[in-house]
Formats: sequence, structure tokens, C-alpha cells
Amino acid sequence: MTLPTRFLGDLEVSAQGLGCMGMSQSYGPADRDESIATIHAALDAGVTLLDTADVYGLGHNEQLVGEAIRSRRDEVVLATKFGFKRVLDPSDDGVRGDADYVRSACDASLKRLGVDHIDLYYAHRVDPNVPVEETVGAMASLVEAGKVRYIGLSEAGADSIRRACAVHPVAALQSEWSLWTRDIEGEILDTCRELGVGVVPFSPLGRGFLTGRLSQDLAEDDARRAMPRFTGENYDRNSAIVESLKALAAKLDLTPGQVALAWVQNQGADVVPIPGTKRRTYLAENVAAASVVLSAEDLAEISAVGREVAGDRYSPEALKLVNG
Repeated sequence: MTLPTRFLGDLEVSAQGLGCMGMSQSYGPADRDESIATIHAALDAGVTLLDTADVYGLGHNEQLVGEAIRSRRDEVVLATKFGFKRVLDPSDDGVRGDADYVRSACDASLKRLGVDHIDLYYAHRVDPNVPVEETVGAMASLVEAGKVRYIGLSEAGADSIRRACAVHPVAALQSEWSLWTRDIEGEILDTCRELGVGVVPFSPLGRGFLTGRLSQDLAEDDARRAMPRFTGENYDRNSAIVESLKALAAKLDLTPGQVALAWVQNQGADVVPIPGTKRRTYLAENVAAASVVLSAEDLAEISAVGREVAGDRYSPEALKLVNG
């Protein structure tokens, strides 16, 4: 199978990417062999964009992805991110975007990945204590040095995107976007489209909730236990979204997850979602959603399903770094 391609700025990638975070953290124990097999299956299916970050598993995920692509590097558009201080100090959830840190973080990622360049390098969050111009200027110097091909921002606000683009072209904005997370719709999305910045939605399946397969009985080490949408009455209220998705899925002969993912996939030719999975079974289901074409009526009906969401997506502290 060959997926169609889309452009993030001038960077050509598969219309759907693969988020690799869950292979190393947040959603249960790591399974090296299945994770590598899943990455290989993604490449076989025509997925070219692989997404990781230095903070995922505190370096483990970059090492895993690097190992998986070692013999297939030329098939991959490799994206990674920098910025969270807990890479150096697990007790510190702050971010850094100063020039010295940008350069040192890139060198460390290149070493963990075992590659000589990164195709798409994101600032994981905008550092509120450093002008975005300094961060992007340092990223631009990495492009000049041949260590990075394209740069991106993650969870950045419209003003930061505009200021960043004034320093160097920004290929992509990676932000959470799904039926139940619509923060970027409006000013942020409009700014991206005005400036030619592609959009890479992460968690397009609502961290698994929108698949309809998630149980409230999450493992003790599952990161979702600390997210307001997955707890108590919020979970019960949000389950109504899944029930509506199931009804739509039956009508469209899709799974609920495919409906949710296809909705994101159909938001524009500049949108490249990166659903995360660490299992080949779910990978095949996700990739199939990339070819689903939804009518305007379908899109409107699906869109209405996710409007009433109970609970924030992060803790109040974590939300301070969103859309910065």
C-alpha cells in the first residue's frame, strides 16, 4: 500500500504519520520487538513521517526509533523535538529554548537516533522566558549546519508562530487536534494557513478514548489517570461522545476510531495527523482511515459530536505551556 503525500511547508511527507511516544512511555510497558515491528509495518504501508522527542522515555524513544530505522533511513522523514528540562532533570517539568540548549539538545538527539541529520526539528513548547526569535534563530543555525532540514513548533500560539516565521520558515505546527480538542481552530489555524505552515495533529484519537476501546480501569502507571477528561464523572460524560461515534461508524461502515481520525484527516491538504500506536493491529486500522473521503454533511455531523467535552486535557500547570 502506498499512502498519498502532503506538504508541510515545502517538506513532502505521507498523508498520515506515526506517533511513537507510546512505545516508550505513558501507556503501559514498552515492548521493543512489537514496537520495531510496528515501525517497519508503517514504512511498508507507505508511512514516511515518524515522530518522536527527546523527552519520550527520557531518550529511550529516540534510541528505539533510531534502531528501527537504521537500515531504512532513506524511507523516513524523521521528526523529533527538544525543550523539556526533564530530559536532564526528571523532577523539572519546565522548558528551555535558549540558543545554547537548542544546539546541545540537537547534538544529543542525533547521537541517540544514530543519524547525521533530523528532517523536522520541533521546539516542543515555546519557552516563556526566552524570546521565540532566539529559539528559532538557533534552530535556523542547525539548518545552516546541515544537522536539521526543516523546523517546526509544537503547541505554539498565533503570535509565536508569526514571530518565528519572521526569523526562518516554519514547516509545521504540531498541536493536539481531535474531535474533543479544538484549541487551534480559529486564530492559530488561520495564522498557519496564512503563513504556509503545515499542521500536524497529535492525539487525533483523543489518547485512545475516541476508539471506543478504552476502559476506565487504567493501569497505575498510565499517564491518562492524571488527565481530567479520563477521571470520575468526566469519563462518564465523555463516553456519550464515543456512543455517538459508534452510531456514525456503523452508518459509514468504519470503526469509531476511523471516523474520528478521518475527520481530522479531512480538515485540509495541509493537515498530517500522527496517530500513535505501538501495535501493528491498530496501525493497519489507522492507515486505512487515511483514504476515507467524507462528505461535507458527514464532516458536519461528526464535528457536532465532539463539541460537549467534560474536563481539561491537561492539569492547570501543564496548560500554562499550551498555545504559548
